[in-house]
Parts: sequence; C-alpha cells; structure tokens
Amino acid sequence: MRKTFYLLAVALLVIFSSCCNQNEQKEQDGKHETAVVPTSSTGNFGEEITADEAISAQNLPQLLEGKETVEVKLTGDVASVCQMSGCWVDIDMGNDEIIHVTFKDDSFLLPKDATGKTAVIEGIATYEEIPVDVLKHMAEDEGKTQEEIDAITEPKLEYTFVAKGVILY
Repeated sequence: MRKTFYLLAVALLVIFSSCCNQNEQKEQDGKHETAVVPTSSTGNFGEEITADEAISAQNLPQLLEGKETVEVKLTGDVASVCQMSGCWVDIDMGNDEIIHVTFKDDSFLLPKDATGKTAVIEGIATYEEIPVDVLKHMAEDEGKTQEEIDAITEPKLEYTFVAKGVILY
C-alpha cells in the first residue's frame, strides 16, 4: 500500500512539473512558444559560442562603417532586458548608446535578471531606424511607465543585433 501511494505521489509530481514547464512556455506570448526558457542566470544560451576573439561593443560603429551588416562577436554589459519574457537585451556601448539584441529565430530567451551581467554575443549587427510602435513595445516590455511610453514620438536610429548565441557571466 505504501509503495502504491509513493509511486502515485511521484507520478503526480512528474506530471505537475511537466505542466508547469508547458505553462511557462505558453505564457511567453505566441512567438516564443518554442523558445528555450532559461534555467540559469549565467552560461551559454542559444548556439554554443566561446568568448575567443570577442571585440568590445564600443567598437561596433567602426566595424559597420561603409557596410549594411557585419557578422561579429562582441562583448559588453547588459543594460536592460525584456521583463515580459527575456526575448531581447540591450548591450551598453558607452557614450549613452546601446545595441538592441534579439535572438535568431526567437529560438532562445535570456534570464530576466541579466541586467548588469557581462555578455558575449555572436551574430549579425546592423544600424537601422526603429519605428515608434516598436520603440513603444520595447519600452512596455522593459516595464517603463505609461508616461515614459507616451513620450516616445519619433523613430530612432539604433544599432541592432541578431544573436545566434550568448554567454552571460
């Protein structure tokens, strides 16, 4: 009788854990249902990459000079993270500039507590105009107040990056 009770308890625990993980992924808003939900605050996310030959994020403007895109590996500090799901981060370039980083094919997420950590990102960088509606959506994801969101009225030129892999330290 005790064995049966024990096995039933273990089975329910496994089922409950599985359901919780599925709910976490479904809460990520439709486009992230297949994304890998982070289980750690540091380490490799997405494709496994190394920190070898990573260049400081502050050098991105020179790397993009005369080019539309550049494939590169950068390192910098995480300035902010999407607080809805971890679907983007901003990397500090210094001089009040950031690189807005999203993840290739929305296939992975970063921890919501990544702000302040050092990151190595590998992927494709560009410099492009970000429309007002996208800027407002990002401000909402970041947890900004409605007043701050309403103050966004102009598009903005911004460095963007689609990362295939990220390392957080």
